Amino acid sequence: MPFNSLPAPLMTALADRGYAAPTPVQAAVLEPGAETRDLLVSAQTGSGKTIAFGLAMAPQLLDTDGCAPPAGAPLALVIAPTRELALQVSRELAWLYAATGLRIATCVGGMDASKERRALHHGTHIVVGTPGRLRDHLERGALILNGIAVAVLDEADEMLDMGFREDLEQLLDATPDTRRTFLFSATLPRPIVALAKRYQRDALRIATTGEDRGHGDIAYQCVTVAPADIENAVVNLLRFHEAPTAILFCATRDNVRHLHASLVERGFDAVALSGEHSQSERNHALQALRDRRARICVATDVASRGIDLPNLSLVVHVELPRDAEILQHRSGRTGRAGKKGTAVLIVPYPARRRTEAMLRNARVEAQWLPVPSPDAIRAQDHARLLDTLLELPAEADDNDTELAGRLLAERTPEQIAAALVRIHRAKLPAVEDLLDAGGPPPRAERPDRNLPRPGFEDTVWFRMDVGRQQNADPRWIIPLIARRGHITKADIGAIRISAQETAFEIPRALAARFADALKRTHGEDKSPEGAIRIIPAHGPPARAHGPAHDRPRPKTNRFIRPK
Repeated sequence: MPFNSLPAPLMTALADRGYAAPTPVQAAVLEPGAETRDLLVSAQTGSGKTIAFGLAMAPQLLDTDGCAPPAGAPLALVIAPTRELALQVSRELAWLYAATGLRIATCVGGMDASKERRALHHGTHIVVGTPGRLRDHLERGALILNGIAVAVLDEADEMLDMGFREDLEQLLDATPDTRRTFLFSATLPRPIVALAKRYQRDALRIATTGEDRGHGDIAYQCVTVAPADIENAVVNLLRFHEAPTAILFCATRDNVRHLHASLVERGFDAVALSGEHSQSERNHALQALRDRRARICVATDVASRGIDLPNLSLVVHVELPRDAEILQHRSGRTGRAGKKGTAVLIVPYPARRRTEAMLRNARVEAQWLPVPSPDAIRAQDHARLLDTLLELPAEADDNDTELAGRLLAERTPEQIAAALVRIHRAKLPAVEDLLDAGGPPPRAERPDRNLPRPGFEDTVWFRMDVGRQQNADPRWIIPLIARRGHITKADIGAIRISAQETAFEIPRALAARFADALKRTHGEDKSPEGAIRIIPAHGPPARAHGPAHDRPRPKTNRFIRPK
């Protein structure tokens, strides 16, 4: 359905931006029966919802010729949870209404409040802002809301989660009861439904989210790794996909800081976003991503709210989200407005069952894959390089032709092409070898299981308070033992995993030093994995059924542990 029912200035603006037909949420708000109704809309980020409510409010803002009345007290109020989202909404509405003479004032924290008050004093038609700053202007008398014809709550569920209920209620209570109220939310939990009942009248319910999966344009993938290999998995994923823009989600500021520093050290063009960054630093980081001076953003959940990067095609959940809603909010940074995107969850072996349950709750079908291997990454590099070189224009100016002739006089075409390939490869960060490729752990094959391994004729047994019921697996237990006891893989003998505990042997010559290291490292690891107790055992455990596990060689790589 084309935008043929809109005022001419809006149709022209949409055509200039390449909008040929409305998205599902835009089509729903433009239906004839929705023109005067309140709207309760559940739509994912990237579905075109900003343009949707921009078009839906047009009847209250423009006359029959598509022109705005003289600016005065605002006619529309748009509330968004974060500065980035509010600024994004303001930019979208600005180009949409550019030809109508409509004024937009933006009021967000971290900006010059006196300039915002002057803009409100000189008159405006739409006010876009964050709850705290809007409430501040309201209480100071700078924001007059008695003429509001449309109020929009964008990402309402996020605003309630962030503790803005009181601010929202004060703002809405200051608007006329005759206003139209649009409530846009990715999900509709009970607090949202309660808010809708209080402030909306006979709202038209619009649901454009898929019932079978969270985002139809996002391919979900899961890769399983040893906890010690999370950072190496991030590197290989970035190198394999080589996305124009990627965002990596961590749970804490410290982990954002650590991963960002590690990626920059490896040669990636990366920026960081977390609560410790000022508004100026955040703006600089986002502009670097838009200008292609950086391709990777490492961020916490809160810092990423409202980020809209048009070329974002890859989301990596470096640390697993807490629940299905956060999974969808994070992943929704990509796959926007009909574009395809990929969301990858890095799943430590102990967290696989919890991840599978979360995916079921999100109604997401994910493909379980191994972490890209160095060979797979090299194959991708070859294909990308060939595509890049073959797309280069064939024409050249006189200077280029002269230089090419001199090169051909000194070297063969094969040598010149090889040098070009080497120059390209030298710019790429190195790939990583992982402890395990993601398959089931291999089994030891001994000719005679009654014979001990060389060097393990005299051993001391230790035990850990995790077993099969806690997803114990040599692929993550081995690095944990080595890290806590300051030993290597070669120093660890047989491992026997039972339902509730795991036992392993250490050569007697190393046992005292190993036990001393356990005491010194106890409590230093603040991750959930660090809470596992390792203590001496009273002799070997009863032999489990089946052969002992062989172990992959661990590799020192400090980073995030599984939750």
